[in-house]
Amino acid sequence: MPTIWLVVLLLALAAAGFYWGRARALSSAGGDARELHSLPSYYGYHVALASFVPAITVLVVWLLAQPLVIENRVSSLIPAEAVPESSTLGLVMSDVRRVAEGLDIAVEQGMLSRKEARDMDTGTQDVRALLGEVGVAVGEDVRPEILSAAQAFRNLAATGKTAMTVVVALLALGGFAWAYARTHKDFRARNVVERGVLALLILAASLAILTTVGIVLSMLFETRNFFTLHSWTDFFFGLTWAPNFRGDSELSILPLLWGTLYISFIALLVAVPVGLFAAIYLSEYASSAVRAFAKPLLEILAGIPTIVYGLFALLTVGPALVDLFGKGGLLGVEWMAGATSVLTAGLVMGVMLIPFVSSLSDDIINAVPQAMRDGSLGLGATKSETVRQVVMPAALPGIVGAILLAASRAIGETMIVVMGAGAIAKFSANPLESMTTITTRIVSQLTGDTDFASPETLVAFALGLSLFVLTLGLNVLALYIVRKYREQYD
Repeated sequence: MPTIWLVVLLLALAAAGFYWGRARALSSAGGDARELHSLPSYYGYHVALASFVPAITVLVVWLLAQPLVIENRVSSLIPAEAVPESSTLGLVMSDVRRVAEGLDIAVEQGMLSRKEARDMDTGTQDVRALLGEVGVAVGEDVRPEILSAAQAFRNLAATGKTAMTVVVALLALGGFAWAYARTHKDFRARNVVERGVLALLILAASLAILTTVGIVLSMLFETRNFFTLHSWTDFFFGLTWAPNFRGDSELSILPLLWGTLYISFIALLVAVPVGLFAAIYLSEYASSAVRAFAKPLLEILAGIPTIVYGLFALLTVGPALVDLFGKGGLLGVEWMAGATSVLTAGLVMGVMLIPFVSSLSDDIINAVPQAMRDGSLGLGATKSETVRQVVMPAALPGIVGAILLAASRAIGETMIVVMGAGAIAKFSANPLESMTTITTRIVSQLTGDTDFASPETLVAFALGLSLFVLTLGLNVLALYIVRKYREQYD
């Protein structure tokens, strides 16, 4: 049974549980809802939750764990001599998954029966040609050990899927029967349901923390592997970024960090004044009609995909800067050789950050109590004096926090930098030269058929962990500033 249909059946059983649980509670009270301990709907929710939540939880965990278990089991079946010297077990397993997928498609299209797919061998059939007919390409003839592993992969997947369906169905039916049997007029359904919902809320709140921990641990383990292959002193204190997949690479983060901070600094030079002035105007000077019209238009910028900003940098801003600073430009001096530069990416990224700074600053300024404005105006201060000497000092901690959050957003940007800043890792103070950033190099090192055992690939995880620590520090600092001073003006 396809997983989607299993979910649909669970939802149908939960809906039936709600209806029958409610009806059973009313029946036990002789049809008088006033005799029930809880509202009738709580009895229905109790049966529905007991039918759905445990079953869907097991289903999700099973779907996440099954591929890992199958991968581990099948990889143990592949003999060491079946892995070529120029390859790795991971690459061999990718071939196994590709062949298994092709056999599944062939069975679905009726080109093979399940028995034929299970019993076929490379000695009597051209497996590569068969896979080509169903649109699955393999680089070479399928070796017997690859086909055998793919068949084992399919068998384990089919067995796991059947077992999953049976376990989830039994769990749902068992939960339904258990909750339905407990339903009667004296049952405290409201208390049970509210505790269950509270547990779900705690679980949902914990997912973000668990996800963050999982991301950090995954990067941490791979970073540890990187530092066993490459010197940590070269990574943190070297001055050259020169990856070479043939070995003898120089992998220093400092040139990338310089480019990242330089581009982010230019972006903030654009975004902070424009965004802050826009927020001051909208919150203090604009009429309600102008604010209702201008604020949504300003925040439309936040909904534009970053790839569109990247195209804007590549096709519009970059050529415009070349016309101004390039050879034969308006200034008559060749200061800029190409359209990609730090200034190109910084200007476009600053435009992207304007609604971010403006929206947060606007909310913070509006949070300043109106009594402070009234008191200032009552003492004879002008509108501008009130804004400069009362409102802005009161809102300053929150505005600083908003700027730091915008900085962390700029540091983590990728597409604008890829298309607008170039790919050269170096130290330079000239904003008209091409540079690169940490995020760009992460994408570059993980693009293509890479081996996750070389320092040139594993360095992406060290870069990612460093970037995570940097942005996390900015976010923590921003939250600390906002929380420390937020109540001072309440």
